[in-house]
Amino acid sequence: MKLSVIIPCKNEEGNVKKLYEQIIDNLKDIEYEIIFIDDGSTDNTLSELKKLKDVKIISFSKNFSKEAAIYCGLQYAKGEYTTIIDGDLQQDSKYLIKMLDELEKKEFDQVAMVIKKRKEFFLTKLIKKSFYFIMNKISDVDFINGASDFRMFNTLVKNAILQMSEVNRFSKGLFSWIGFNTCYMYYEVQKRNSGKSKFNFRESLKYAFTGIIGFSVKPLKIATFFGIISSFGSIIYFLILLIKTLIIGKDVPGYASILCVILLLGGVQLITIGILGEYIAKTYIEVKKRPIYLIKEKIGFDESLL
Repeated sequence: MKLSVIIPCKNEEGNVKKLYEQIIDNLKDIEYEIIFIDDGSTDNTLSELKKLKDVKIISFSKNFSKEAAIYCGLQYAKGEYTTIIDGDLQQDSKYLIKMLDELEKKEFDQVAMVIKKRKEFFLTKLIKKSFYFIMNKISDVDFINGASDFRMFNTLVKNAILQMSEVNRFSKGLFSWIGFNTCYMYYEVQKRNSGKSKFNFRESLKYAFTGIIGFSVKPLKIATFFGIISSFGSIIYFLILLIKTLIIGKDVPGYASILCVILLLGGVQLITIGILGEYIAKTYIEVKKRPIYLIKEKIGFDESLL
């Protein structure tokens, strides 16, 4: 089999049929399989998927996240090449042939699609640019601004990703961390055909924070940095007070200045404790070794081969 198409979807009842038809139309002369991962949809997504012919369906017991759905799809993919595409029709399947042609040249191990242009609020764009800037400064992994999960890769890349079985997953970082020769191609985001995006501003911040915690330990050094600065500042301030009191004879400042210093140091301590807490929480979740996902139903698979 030449290509495995993995499609994570949650509450996409109005999109899955049209996406299915587009993929079939674009992959006419290729031997492929389509694997839909229903990530705990609460609408009729699963029912719509069951109406489609010659597809494989995995339905989770609840919502485990798109990251878990991607990992699940990779475990079941049997193709020489594997591609990931969202179920909301914003990533046009017409690019699949171009990606496959590039990989067939054997010069690259994976093709990552980069967003060329997208209509977003100025604040959203600014936050995303800031995120990539920060990540490239604090992490040893190179992050390409606009690179998406919409990508295609060979078996070497797939097996490398499967070796990383952490629960707190950040796919953009994982695909960058493993290395391999990567070709970056630009694509234009299409308008959503039906439904609303599940990746709102809050989810974006949460996802970004997962990436920062997962691919850099430099935030842990903030406590050391603040400690050094606070200690140095305290020594300087103490010397100033000593000079004013003993030599000049000026009274020691009152409660206002002392209160400001206490509040400042207290805030710094809470920030550093919070950062430490985030790393400890992620570690706590990982050491429990809970499964990344749980399957409720599988359709279209030959159980004797699994």
